[in-house]
Amino acid sequence: MDTTAPSPQVWPTLQAQDARGLIDYLVRVLGFEETVAYPDDDGTIDHAQLDWPEGGGIMLGSHKPEGPFTLEPGTFSAYVVSADVEGLHRRAVEAGGIDVSELTRTDYGSTDFRASDPEGNTWTFGTYPGEPRKG
Repeated sequence: MDTTAPSPQVWPTLQAQDARGLIDYLVRVLGFEETVAYPDDDGTIDHAQLDWPEGGGIMLGSHKPEGPFTLEPGTFSAYVVSADVEGLHRRAVEAGGIDVSELTRTDYGSTDFRASDPEGNTWTFGTYPGEPRKG
């Protein structure tokens, strides 16, 4: 029986006024890894993929109000699982993270904290990995 997790097939996406700046922040402060970023001739980012070192990732690009899949910058929120939330929290604080909350413990046993990014999106990092898949 194959016990490896499948490759991510659901990719949260967001748009940014300053996509390059957001990518740099998410990598430097929160620990994402830049896999690819395709800039346009004018410097806007058509598409970028940032991977989370522990699995999964996000896709993002420059805000294009006329585009078919437009999303207003600053309206995104995500929960990201990490085995080392305390270390990630320390990294975010030391790197000058925006609105980094204190670590909290939830009723269901997760250690969490929240942070914002320069676009106003909300990121929650926690140890709760969700419930196991059925069958």
